[in-house]
Amino acid sequence: MELFTIDNLASITGKWTDKIILIVEDVDSNYQFLVATIRRSGAQIVWAKEGEQAIEMIKRGDHFDLVLMDVQLAGMDGYEVTRTIKELRPHLPVVAQTAYAMTGEREKSQVAGCDDYLAKPIRPAVLLQTISKYL
Repeated sequence: MELFTIDNLASITGKWTDKIILIVEDVDSNYQFLVATIRRSGAQIVWAKEGEQAIEMIKRGDHFDLVLMDVQLAGMDGYEVTRTIKELRPHLPVVAQTAYAMTGEREKSQVAGCDDYLAKPIRPAVLLQTISKYL
């Protein structure tokens, strides 16, 4: 596996053309930010606006290499969605993203099964560095 350092957006160009990233996010502007940041990588991006939709994709066998999980979803929250995904696909990396950068939030995401955690607002370089740990 090739390891590379991401020091700017240009360094990610074409690195993940064989990867599929599931973004579970119910806010359009947040989704658009993630897509704009990841786009140069060449990764295929799939959007689930609801946690239940993401679970259905996993249950039917859709392949993903990584999940970016908003924890503040309407309906089933991202922590519960993560627990369910991890029951179905324990080795699928899930990265929590939340605007609640409060004490204990990182630990709460780990308990739910998240492999990593990003506090919003997310800096593009930090997003890409975090994703690169799992792809």
